Amino acid sequence: MLKTSRRTLLTSAAVLAAPAIARADTWPSRPIRCIVALPPGGGTDSTGRLAMQALSEALGVAVVVENKAGAGGTIGSDIVAKAAPDGYTLGIATSSSHAAAPVFRKDLPYDPVKSFTAVTLLGTTSYILIGGPAAGAKDLETLIARIKANPGKLTCASLGPSTLGYLLTRQFELALGLDMIDTPYKGAAQVYPDLMNGTVAVMLDNPSGSAGLVREGLLTGFAVTRPSTAVPKVPTFDSLGVKGFEEVFWYGVVAPPGLPPEIAARLQKILAKAFLADPGRGKMRALDVEPVMSSPQEFARTMANDTQRWKALADKLGLKPE
Repeated sequence: MLKTSRRTLLTSAAVLAAPAIARADTWPSRPIRCIVALPPGGGTDSTGRLAMQALSEALGVAVVVENKAGAGGTIGSDIVAKAAPDGYTLGIATSSSHAAAPVFRKDLPYDPVKSFTAVTLLGTTSYILIGGPAAGAKDLETLIARIKANPGKLTCASLGPSTLGYLLTRQFELALGLDMIDTPYKGAAQVYPDLMNGTVAVMLDNPSGSAGLVREGLLTGFAVTRPSTAVPKVPTFDSLGVKGFEEVFWYGVVAPPGLPPEIAARLQKILAKAFLADPGRGKMRALDVEPVMSSPQEFARTMANDTQRWKALADKLGLKPE
């Protein structure tokens, strides 16, 4: 009886352990989906698709990008948080969805760190203040003067009040005594036509999405938070006298909580190999994203630390979660 019981226990333990072992040893055996929580055409989508193409080529399986836009990236991020941790669902995290959102939303359905497995910080990009004909200016000094002369009249597009771009726009307004009308959109790609046709005046954006339009003269680039290779002729805010406005935006890869560490480590190593040297590095920089490819542990710390930084900034600006 004891012999039989022991054999039964050993067999049961082996059955329970098998899925975890198989998951690590045989993964991936089918297509992987990656949730991009913003519409196609913006910087997050472009960066995410470039990274997923590299994963697909290295892993030998399709990596299908699904755009799940809404609420500044929090809807799509919540889908990732609630998915099975089997390595077949990934997500593109951003400074907005995983650092700024907790500052602005009381009802955020996930914790930016605990609800995910951090895989890697892909890279960082500057912010650029862009505008169209409704801005009525071609340089930052003229733009600021026009906004001050018309308080509460010029429209400023954003991706919603849970995003870092919105927070930094408010910082810009309060620092210079400006008053603009916030006009929320689901994604940056939807803003560009409205900037060009004069529906909205300006937007604080990431050059990875709008640099081409600025270079072609379809939009005006007023200033960037750090020098940008994508728009090298656009001056920095600092050089134009706007001090302390040097923040950057980041993109990263996350997975549902409980992803086996060996899968997270494998993903990070593939992406680091793909983008920390040319030609991948050049492709990333062409989107004005500086590759970082930090470890899962380092990326988790970045998310946690940035959430605290943005909370401190929001408190300083008197912005409260809604």
